[in-house]
Amino acid sequence: MPKPPTLDDLRRYAVARTLFRPTTLARAIDKLGFVQADPIRAPARAQDLTLRHRVAGYRVGDLERRYSRLRIDEDAFVNYGFLPRRHLALMHPRTPRQAWDAKTRRKAAEILAFIRARGPTHPRVVEEHFAHGRRINAWGGSSQATTHLLDGMHYRGLLRVRRREAGTRIYEAVEHPPADDAPAARAARAEALLALVVAKYAPLPASSLVYLARLLGYGAPHLGDETRAALATLRERLASARVDGTVWYWPGDENPRSRRWRVDDRVRLLAPFDPIVWDRRRFELLWGWTYRFEAYTPAPKRKLGYYALPLLWRDRIVGWANASVRDDRLALTTHFADGRPDDAGFVGELAAERVRLAEFLGVSPGRAARRG
Repeated sequence: MPKPPTLDDLRRYAVARTLFRPTTLARAIDKLGFVQADPIRAPARAQDLTLRHRVAGYRVGDLERRYSRLRIDEDAFVNYGFLPRRHLALMHPRTPRQAWDAKTRRKAAEILAFIRARGPTHPRVVEEHFAHGRRINAWGGSSQATTHLLDGMHYRGLLRVRRREAGTRIYEAVEHPPADDAPAARAARAEALLALVVAKYAPLPASSLVYLARLLGYGAPHLGDETRAALATLRERLASARVDGTVWYWPGDENPRSRRWRVDDRVRLLAPFDPIVWDRRRFELLWGWTYRFEAYTPAPKRKLGYYALPLLWRDRIVGWANASVRDDRLALTTHFADGRPDDAGFVGELAAERVRLAEFLGVSPGRAARRG
C-alpha cells in the first residue's frame, strides 16, 4: 500500500499541479478547464491576474482582446467565467430552476428574433429598440430590464457572448444541439462535470468536494439528482487519504508524493479566485491562516484590505499585498501573516514580482512598501 501524503506533500502538490509551465492562452484555458471572472479591477480583473502566471507574455486585457478568436465561452459553471466551448455540451440545453412566465417568454422570443436578424448586438441597441424599462436588481439598485432579460437568455443558452466592448457583453444568437436525455447520458454528463471540478481544484478536503458539487447547481441545475449520485460514485474512484484528521481527494492517476510536483523559487501575487486560493477551507488547512476577500466588506471591518492578493513564495502563502496604479506607477504594499520570510532570495524575488506585475499592467514598477 502506497505511503499516504503529508500536509507538506499536499501543499506542494496543490501549488505545482496548477502552476504549469506558461503556455499559449488557448492551451492555458484548456488546461485550467475554467477561469473564474470578476469585474473588479484592483489592479486588474481576476481572470487576467489568474492567466498572467500561466500564459507566456500575458498582458492585462489579452483575454478580452482575443476572446472572439478562441474556442471559449463566457458561461456559468460552479460560478461565472470562461471555459472551453466543448464543455458547454455538458450543461446545455440548460433548464433553470425558475421558469419564465408567458410574458417574459414572449419578450425573449422577440429579442432573439431581433438579434438573429441583426447579428452581434450591444444591449443598448436592444434597449433602444424595445424600451422594456427598468427593474430593481439583486443589489437593490435600478438596472435596465432588457439587460436582465439578456442575462437570462444567455444563461438559458439562447445567446452567447460574442465579444466585449469596454467591458459590456455583445451578444449573438446561438443554438445548442439537443442533449441525449436518457438516464445513462445524463449521469455521464454529471460525472464529467464533477471530473472537471476535481481536475481544477484538487487536492480537495471532503467538505470542499461536497460544496463544489452543490455549486454545480449553478451551471447544471437540471442535473441535480445525477450530480448527487455521481458524487457518491466519484468518491470510490478518486484517490484519498486522511491527513491530520481531514479526508482529502485527488485524481486517481496522480500521486501527491511524486517528484513531478516541483515548485520553483518564485514569488507570485495571486488573484483572490486563483485555483490555489479559491477554496478558503483548503487555504486555512494548507497555510495555517485565514484569507478573506473583503471587497464587499464595509471598509471599517476590513482586515486585509479591499482586494488582497495572496503572496505565494515557493509553496507557501506567506502573506498578501494590496496593489493599485497611481499616475501610471504601481503602488504595492506587502503584509505578512507570520513575519517576513528569511529565506535567501525572497527579497529579490519579491522585487522581481513587482516588476512582472507592472509589466503585465503596462505601468512603471514604482516602489514597494511593507507593513505588518
